[in-house]
Amino acid sequence: MADEKPRRRGGGRAGAANRRGSAAIEQMPWRIPVNTDRPTEPLTEDGVQAIHDGAMRILEEIGIEFLHEEALTLFKEAGCTVNGTNVRMGRDWVMEMLGHAPAQFDITPRNPDRKITLGGKHILFGNVSSPPNYFDLEIGKKVSGTRAQCANLLRLTQYFNCIHFAGGYPVEAVDLHPSVRHLDIMYDKMMLTDKVVHAYSLGKERVEDVMEMVKIAGQLSEDDFGARPHMYTNINSTSPLKHDDLMIDGCLRCARRGQAIMVTPFTLAGAMAPVTMSGAVTLSIAEAVSAIALFQYVRRGAPCVIGTFTSNVDMKSGAPAFGTPEYMRATQMTGQMARFYGVPMRASGSCAANVPDGQAMWETSNALWSAVQSGTNIVYHAAGWLEGGLVACPEKFVMDCEILQMIQRYMEPEIVATGPDDIAFDAIKEVGPNGHYFGIDHTQERYETAFYQPFVSNWQNFEAWEVAGGIWTAERAHRTYKDILNDFEAPPIDAGVKDALGDFVERRKAEGGAPTDF
Repeated sequence: MADEKPRRRGGGRAGAANRRGSAAIEQMPWRIPVNTDRPTEPLTEDGVQAIHDGAMRILEEIGIEFLHEEALTLFKEAGCTVNGTNVRMGRDWVMEMLGHAPAQFDITPRNPDRKITLGGKHILFGNVSSPPNYFDLEIGKKVSGTRAQCANLLRLTQYFNCIHFAGGYPVEAVDLHPSVRHLDIMYDKMMLTDKVVHAYSLGKERVEDVMEMVKIAGQLSEDDFGARPHMYTNINSTSPLKHDDLMIDGCLRCARRGQAIMVTPFTLAGAMAPVTMSGAVTLSIAEAVSAIALFQYVRRGAPCVIGTFTSNVDMKSGAPAFGTPEYMRATQMTGQMARFYGVPMRASGSCAANVPDGQAMWETSNALWSAVQSGTNIVYHAAGWLEGGLVACPEKFVMDCEILQMIQRYMEPEIVATGPDDIAFDAIKEVGPNGHYFGIDHTQERYETAFYQPFVSNWQNFEAWEVAGGIWTAERAHRTYKDILNDFEAPPIDAGVKDALGDFVERRKAEGGAPTDF
């Protein structure tokens, strides 16, 4: 069971999604942001065609390794050329399959008020997922993740209205045996959040167990569950040019039951992909669309997303780099390609920094704004990521949510409204060349909501900040994190549903959970 925390007011209650704030912080209300900006498109039309042609040539002339027996059988059935584990597929067939993928779809969790929309101009943000390690200012060092730490990060995931879905484990609970970890953490997730959840495609048991728990939590029949998406999975290709057994297996299971799939090649230019960003994006596109074509063949209209995780390595050390100019351009280029194929796109918030410092924030900000610029529809790891995805950090989570709220405020249409009251001619005439705007009615009627108000940033001058204690940003974020834990109240869940989830977990544990090597 997730560790218990004092429960007072809080961002988790049923009505909280529409509240302006809560006792811990003043935050923006829950909503699905719409990105009204034109996307940044660094590629010309010829450039888009060059990457498309390169990706299709990879599929036709080189092929992709699929280490999954049923997938190979399906490709043969579809008329593709299969030689051992190598699959070559014609571009006409690939494009026909991609044509079945929906350009937009919804995912509805157990609380329908938390439904999310992928596609179009919508942009969604999710929590950090899958780091094996944890860092916070109280511990002061990197440690292996625990169930209690995972639960607290899930509380942040639920609490912040700018976080729209609960991705994978926000930190791996290394204190739980891998055979049952997915059961305990998914139970905690169902107790602590009512947002869209994710299943790891790491063996049939993990995927099937999560699908069953989502059915139980939503009180869904099998027909209801399969009629539309209620959860999703995300896989990475094994770059270069390979899809592994377990991830393809999990996606096939999700596709057959109508659940959403994100295919996200992890291509690092100079290491697992060509050193040129166009070459790395071309490789990534080939790997993504090869899998999506398979899933469309299995179930026409299966909700699928093209993901990008194309960055570069530090050529001095081989370490991954994130939030770089190359990373930003690769994300924008992939956005153009996703629109070319008519499929929603996933990107990520990321950084290579080891602690929640300036480097962490400028790299993450670069990554997040490149998602905005590219027309990305869903952003994984948008809050809490450190050390190239090896560390989850609650202070970083809080600091990232400040950026996310600023991005959401940036997208609000009233900022660029041009009605008579917005042009404010009468106010300008009233003040003239010698007055000021502080005291006039036009300002007084609007000042409380005119501008974004931060919850972590400090806008005092140095002297005032020093008198107030001289608290640096990460420490302010730590205090906010602690306030949120004290303020948190879990979302309501039917007692019978809670019992049914607990019974399912205990039964699956008694059956051994998921097989492991140890």
